[in-house]
Amino acid sequence: MRSTSARLLGGGALAVSLSLALSACGGGGGSKSSSGGSGSYDKNATIGIGSLYEPQNLDNTGGGGQGVTEALNGNVYEGLFKLTDDGKVENLLATDYKVSPDGLTYTFTLRKGVKFHSGKTLTSADVKYSIEKVRAKDSQSARKSSFDVVKSITTPDADTVKIALSSKSISFVYNLSYVWIINADAKNLKTSEDGTGPYKLDKWTRGSALSLVRFPGYWGTPATNEKVVFHYYKDATALNNALLTNAVDVVTSEQSPDALDQFKNNSNYKVNDGNSTTKLLLAFNDRVKPFNNVEVRKAVTSAIDNKKLLQSVWGDHGTLIGSMVPPTDPWYEDLTKVNPYDVALAKKELAKAGYAKGFSFTLDTPNYDPHPTAATFIKSELAKVGIDVKINIITPDEWYTKVYKNHDFSATLQEHVNDRDIVWYGNPDFYWGYDNKQVTEWVKQAEESDTTEQQTALLKKVNTKIAEDAASDWLYLYPQIVVANTKLSGYPLNGLNSQFYAYDIKKS
Repeated sequence: MRSTSARLLGGGALAVSLSLALSACGGGGGSKSSSGGSGSYDKNATIGIGSLYEPQNLDNTGGGGQGVTEALNGNVYEGLFKLTDDGKVENLLATDYKVSPDGLTYTFTLRKGVKFHSGKTLTSADVKYSIEKVRAKDSQSARKSSFDVVKSITTPDADTVKIALSSKSISFVYNLSYVWIINADAKNLKTSEDGTGPYKLDKWTRGSALSLVRFPGYWGTPATNEKVVFHYYKDATALNNALLTNAVDVVTSEQSPDALDQFKNNSNYKVNDGNSTTKLLLAFNDRVKPFNNVEVRKAVTSAIDNKKLLQSVWGDHGTLIGSMVPPTDPWYEDLTKVNPYDVALAKKELAKAGYAKGFSFTLDTPNYDPHPTAATFIKSELAKVGIDVKINIITPDEWYTKVYKNHDFSATLQEHVNDRDIVWYGNPDFYWGYDNKQVTEWVKQAEESDTTEQQTALLKKVNTKIAEDAASDWLYLYPQIVVANTKLSGYPLNGLNSQFYAYDIKKS
């Protein structure tokens, strides 16, 4: 999630995959990345990466947040499968797998000759440990509930893992791409690491930078650079200044659209528009009054001019979606007209719900941009229909405990980063408490589908229903803007789940 520290990366129910493009590859194969730069490059280069999202710790099951995914996923840790920058699934530490005729047993064959950074050889015991770590009672993994379907994990030999499921799961291999394979004997994973990736941890200076260095014992294609350093900044202005002064070579996600002209008009930089899966949500607690009333949720949604909000934050960038599903998901449909911006309609819906004179509620708001800005805008919009909003600004850690874990809120703002995450609305225990038995059943049926066509049709029904119920107000879809020095090539372009593969980056 930008989890315990920032954006919500994972979540409750099962993530879903449309199709699997499975081919053996190491390191940087299969991802959409930038082109450009000269044909020759410096194999010993250090790449400076600018980011606003420092890890809280280095354990992705222990509340490390978006920053740990951005820095370590695919770079330091690898999974049985890899989710590429354009959303496809490829073999990584698994070279092959077989599924039983009933769809309930998966048998994975591991890649031979893989070493952890400590020098230990990868075995099936490490895979079993890694999956169980995600599933553990104290796990804070955003993907934890995706593995509730796992019935047992056995290791017939050092190179084979057999997983039995309690029910069919069309997205099981996709979900495994989120599981980092970790040395079962590793200790102190919140401050150290022991993965199999093309880089190993060099140094982490809290509040400043995290550096990774090329791992000489890597099983696959070596990283194209010797070292990458993630430099962390408190705000977008400082981040942009770092790029302008060559303190960093690339910014993973531009958060200051007003600053783009200084890069667009400078031949030393390239501004890239990628595909984002990050949604900004006004999430209601659908368990509590007044948000347990569909008409109230619809009224609030119609009272807020999402287009104006998007314009005020991002200018001409970003997209209105009207649902949880971004255009890159297979089950996307434009639902922006289901609950249109219409103040008169909002007032009618409030009256119908028994709140003609409005009501008051507290909006718990993370303290980092753009949440305080969005909260102030929402407060102003809702005041026009008689709703009084009290803004309560909290830290990311407070948000995780108060909202995500304890469900102690009326409404909140939060970003949800993942693709194919509409299925969370099929989980009534998820933090927003949306509980529609038909939606839950559709999500279950979609996950147990025999074909991707069946799955897509069912999730389109889910998409429409949650929009009709105004389960949340999906304010807008973020743009994904990567700004880089023109000497760089090979960097990721898309903002898929906050990962940022660095191993293909070349510096001329």
